[in-house]
Amino acid sequence: MDQTFFAIAGPAVVFAGISKGGFGSGAAFASASVLALVIDPGLALGVMLPLLMLIDLSTLAPYWKRWDREAAKLLMLGAVPGVVLGALLYRVAQPDHFRILIGGISVGFVIWQLAQRRGTVSIRKREVPAWAGALAGVAAGFTSFVSHAGGPPAAIYMLSKGLSKTEYQATTVLVFWIVNIGKFVPYAWLGMFTAETALANLYLAPFALLGAWLGVRAHYLFPERLFFGLTYVLLTVTGCKLIWDGLF
Repeated sequence: MDQTFFAIAGPAVVFAGISKGGFGSGAAFASASVLALVIDPGLALGVMLPLLMLIDLSTLAPYWKRWDREAAKLLMLGAVPGVVLGALLYRVAQPDHFRILIGGISVGFVIWQLAQRRGTVSIRKREVPAWAGALAGVAAGFTSFVSHAGGPPAAIYMLSKGLSKTEYQATTVLVFWIVNIGKFVPYAWLGMFTAETALANLYLAPFALLGAWLGVRAHYLFPERLFFGLTYVLLTVTGCKLIWDGLF
């Protein structure tokens, strides 16, 4: 842990806090990718998990009980087997294949939504089926375990339901608070936590709290239309980043 590490890690953790605290955590996974530039990728995941849990905990109160209960329940139920699958397959699976799949779905979803808004395509509105929420939860749990990239699959389901910006954000906070708690023991079992990662967590905790505070403030300052516009941008950027990471 030298000056280079903190010069990169500090802003990355602040960014994660802003994304998770105000904008649905869609791009928060990029912080682990940034850390992987200077430390082992497995340790980068281990460094980020306690910080993500701290961000989750610090943002629960501002959004308490403002979530969509049905969406949260389905995503969490699906996330449990997703996390278990991630833990079982972490050392043998090819997470790049899943990054490409989730990235492609994320970008395709945004293109589809834009086409509908422009009137290029027109479909009859239907209620989003329960199985879609559970399936999104499985994908979110798995990708969250292998790369902290569970935001895009959950975002696709929640955006399909037409939640308000605060319902959307609150649901994300609740779901990933539970998901990240569920990841802690398997991460420890896989050896992702060390004395050095614990020390890094202590140094980086203020950056996480600052980012979370900025994110919550930004959430309430941004108009709903601008919020969802930015959400679609983040979903596109993270989707492209997942595809890039999977291919290269």
